[in-house]
Amino acid sequence: MKFATTLIIMAAIGVGGYYWFINQEQAPSGRPRTAAPVLVVAVPVALQPLQEIIEALGTAQANESVTVTASLTDTVRRINFGDGGYVEAGDVLVELTSEEEEAQLAEARADLDEARRQLMRLEDLDKRGIVATSEVDMARSAAEAAEARLNAELARLKDRLIRAPFSGLLGFREVSPGTMLGPSDTITTIDDVSQIKLDFTVPEKFLALMRPGRRIYASAVGWPGREFEGVVRAVGSRVDPVTRAVVVRAIVPNEDRALKPGMLLTVRVVAKERTAIVVLERSVVQVGNSAFVYIVGPDQRAYRREVQLGTRQLGIVEILVGLEVGERVITEGIVKLREGLPVRLADENSGPRVAEERSKKQQEAAITRSGSAAASDRTGAPARSN
Repeated sequence: MKFATTLIIMAAIGVGGYYWFINQEQAPSGRPRTAAPVLVVAVPVALQPLQEIIEALGTAQANESVTVTASLTDTVRRINFGDGGYVEAGDVLVELTSEEEEAQLAEARADLDEARRQLMRLEDLDKRGIVATSEVDMARSAAEAAEARLNAELARLKDRLIRAPFSGLLGFREVSPGTMLGPSDTITTIDDVSQIKLDFTVPEKFLALMRPGRRIYASAVGWPGREFEGVVRAVGSRVDPVTRAVVVRAIVPNEDRALKPGMLLTVRVVAKERTAIVVLERSVVQVGNSAFVYIVGPDQRAYRREVQLGTRQLGIVEILVGLEVGERVITEGIVKLREGLPVRLADENSGPRVAEERSKKQQEAAITRSGSAAASDRTGAPARSN
């Protein structure tokens, strides 16, 4: 009996001590007390430039491209270019054998000189009334015919000089001196790569956003870390009925000739640009169909704020409703927070202060490169086309 009484007394003391401890942990306001405020990182809310990007794959093409061939059949006498050189418009690339044409040209010049001298003599005699006017007319016709034959010989001789139709980069030389060339034989290629035509396809749902003048950014695996900027030149007149995609052509300046025809490029088209309130995606807590963030109140406590989300992009999310410019959104330490819990912001000398600066930089970087993941609640998923 004595032992049972002792057990009852000890149990009562334990229960009383537990309730005393709970009461001590509750502040008069009803908020739970903590040994120390939670250390968090917060970033002030600000308006940031936001881009909605459409991503696709495109193929580079030369601004102008031609396969150089001869217009007649003859033997190569001289070659005036090398592999991969640069030529100006009008430069002579290949000279064909022309001895016979040069002889005929000399003969035509001699005939023209003789016809003009005969015409001058008859015109002088006609002034003195010694010859009939009909003879002068015949001499004039003979001089004009001789001039026409000379021009024909010049044209035939010109065909034996194969010239560059425009300035550009040469391909490989496909002929040698002495080669018998025909009209279908390739001599070389010329590509004008001072600017690149970049053709890519986008789904028809983006057709309204594809307008001439839109800025595009392109990157190639051959030039890691480099981005090429251009503008949309034209949109195709037809939508492919099978793929439901439309071809878009952009122009990319290429002064240093880094891009070459045939290269595969990743294209980002700036579809929309605006300023909006954005936060790092990790700041948002999703519960069912609702979303909220934690902000730091004036009393240095964390408060849950329900928000309405807009466009989601790589690492960031747009806030349509729920936040105001200047409010501080908690970006790190969220898992430890509850409504009304006191928080301590990282000071300048602490490690979390570095984390705060890193959070700001990550947010700015995410906004800058947001085009690489343009999935949006309003614009849909990014376009990827082959």
